Amino acid sequence: MNFNESELTKQVAATAKDFAEKHIKPYVMDWDESQEFPKHVYHEMGKLGLMGILVPEKYHGAGLGYFEYKAIVEEISKVCGSIALSLVAHNSLCTGHILMFGNESQKEKWLPKLATGEWIGAWGLTEPNTGSDAGNMKCTAVKEGDNWILNGTKCWITNGLSSEVAVVIVRTGEPRAKNNCTAFVVERGTKGFSGGKKENKLGMRASETAEMIFDHCVVPDANRLGEVGDGFIQSMKILDGGRISIASLSLGIAKGAYEAALQYSKERQQFDQPISHFQGISFKLADMATEIMAADLLTLQACYLKNEHKKMTQESAMAKYYASEVAVKTANDAVQIFGGYGYTKDFPVEKFYRDAKLCTIGEGTSEIQKLVIARHCLL
Repeated sequence: MNFNESELTKQVAATAKDFAEKHIKPYVMDWDESQEFPKHVYHEMGKLGLMGILVPEKYHGAGLGYFEYKAIVEEISKVCGSIALSLVAHNSLCTGHILMFGNESQKEKWLPKLATGEWIGAWGLTEPNTGSDAGNMKCTAVKEGDNWILNGTKCWITNGLSSEVAVVIVRTGEPRAKNNCTAFVVERGTKGFSGGKKENKLGMRASETAEMIFDHCVVPDANRLGEVGDGFIQSMKILDGGRISIASLSLGIAKGAYEAALQYSKERQQFDQPISHFQGISFKLADMATEIMAADLLTLQACYLKNEHKKMTQESAMAKYYASEVAVKTANDAVQIFGGYGYTKDFPVEKFYRDAKLCTIGEGTSEIQKLVIARHCLL
């Protein structure tokens, strides 16, 4: 496996970094305080190909691979985890599901609008009483003629209110039965489809998290992705790639916090010398740098396997688990290095600290990742 950064990867990373510095950084705290979802930013990212990173050019996407995807997500999340979170939900989950499991007609219908940022996408699996227990979901679809009638609620959905289209996985069989759920594409404006409560969150506050409600929502069978009953299997494959998304998001947050702490430690003077000269601080920086590099390599390995279309469930779970925990630890240590200043909103590390925690929860908790890893170890 060759992890040397290609010129293409460097170029797209530079593009994402420049965009983040100009169009995101000046407004980060305003959006965080007001919990504004800056939808216009995603339309602008669409013009650069950042809303269809993995989508082939024939569908108006950028046609890039996972190394480039990782680099883009990192650069955005170094500046704002919220913007990166909604970006990955759009790219990896909604758009990725249609790309992987849609037929040609479905791809031609939805991918160009998603890849160009004209439309923003959401993906719905989680329900109020079924997080990891997805086989027992209450949101159902019943076939009536050439249509399906959807009823129920999805929660914790990124872009759940502002998205123009959502991929939703609902139960079409008996609870806990094998192959009991199916994926559908539902467009905003479909009768019976509405947004519900928007969550008031600790972090990632500019990334919209909300309910999606289906009340006798009529969806044509033409909107079904793949075969009836394949929804859960599809979702697990989508989440393999999604774990690369969260690992990359975690890395961006960790690197952003580390770089801020490193710079501050060189500037902050105590006892007539920079605090970086003190072992208590320098050892923290050493741990941060080492753990970030280890998380980076795990994520690069998962990206390589994904690009090669090889099995990578265990590797992506390892990357997501470790990188997310490193993000939390690094952000915590960064606040400690900043001291009292780190506890204020005048410096960036308090936001990294709040944003990082989501990475250990979203798209499968750290405990679920360990369960996935353990199962593969015990095969």
